Amino acid sequence: MIKIGGSLGLRILNKIAPDLPRQDCAADVDGDSRLEVHFGSELMDRLDGKTIIDFGCGDGREAVAMAVAVPDCRVIGLDIQQKHLDHARQRAIRAGVEDRCHFARQTDERADLIISFDAFEHFSDPLGILETMSNMLKPTGEVLVSFGPTWLHPYGGHLFSVFPWAHLVFSENSLIRWRSRFRSDGAETFGDVDGGLNQIRIAEFERLVESSSLKIDWLETLPIRGLPILRKRLLREFGSSLVRCRMLHRGQRVPDPG
Repeated sequence: MIKIGGSLGLRILNKIAPDLPRQDCAADVDGDSRLEVHFGSELMDRLDGKTIIDFGCGDGREAVAMAVAVPDCRVIGLDIQQKHLDHARQRAIRAGVEDRCHFARQTDERADLIISFDAFEHFSDPLGILETMSNMLKPTGEVLVSFGPTWLHPYGGHLFSVFPWAHLVFSENSLIRWRSRFRSDGAETFGDVDGGLNQIRIAEFERLVESSSLKIDWLETLPIRGLPILRKRLLREFGSSLVRCRMLHRGQRVPDPG
């Protein structure tokens, strides 16, 4: 696909987007509300007595929500950014669950359940992350993943989607140069920006899981505006706002979700 690049692309972007686009307001949503939206209200009923890893926990909103809602569980939030870990620890202290809700860059503990929110489109090595998750999972454990929008969604470029599919219309270089007006971190590629963007597609995610030590038990896509036709395989890359799936160890018998 031919993209608009160079000085022309930068001039157009500066004209149509003189300011940063409005960012996702997910941070304003309560952690328990996000858990329910992503994985259903019955999730909390399955956490009793479990060790849970929140992989890519960010500021700890969901990890703390699980610890508060289920007194007989342990939650370990993992993130590579120290600023997020610091905020998460303070959140756990304020909620009074710091004895059961810990935050770190890594852990040697194995989990009954690994949860990952809005992260797989940001991992620089998603296949490596799948293997890491597999190694952290107990033999009968499960992984619940929810992420999106993926790359071909109208706003799959996240910050770079100044209008629908702008990240597919303009070259990476032009978009990065446009972003440099607002961010001075020296990023030169989509992968360099804060959080990173790996340009993952749904079919690619499925192929990566197939190449890993995990297997997909189920995967579903949530279509834009709930339109069922956008679940069709030919349309889902462009019409899925969210991807949700459950993964198990390869060869593991499917346990009863209840």
